[in-house]
Amino acid sequence: MVKKGKKKGSDGKACWEGFYYGGYDEKNEKDICLPNPKKKKTAKYGSIVMKKGGSTAAWTRKEGKNPTGGLNAKGVASYRAENPGSKLKMAVTGKVKRGSKASKRRKSFCARMKGVKGPMRKNGKPTRKALALRKWNC
Repeated sequence: MVKKGKKKGSDGKACWEGFYYGGYDEKNEKDICLPNPKKKKTAKYGSIVMKKGGSTAAWTRKEGKNPTGGLNAKGVASYRAENPGSKLKMAVTGKVKRGSKASKRRKSFCARMKGVKGPMRKNGKPTRKALALRKWNC
């Protein structure tokens, strides 16, 4: 009996596309399907599947990060492109009115970020956590 999603191979055994029959596991009482070694290797990051040697989104690399902490405009744009429907916004850095939406957002971020474990300095330099807290005026 061929399970849903599986196809019968030339050997008469059933495996998914891109896999081949690797024998029977008597301990777990099931067939073993192994990945086809002839397929090109790909690296998967988030929802994007890239061939080997491809680059990741800007928000994960140096050019998407602001040296003073957080993401820069390019980093935010690349994050939104990779995660459709996300509502990622830039940091609240300026002066804001008490009780405003922005001040509540800042207060929430600071409360969450201050609870994150990890050092504020590493090798004499401030960590990304320290930079973010400073940028948000926490």
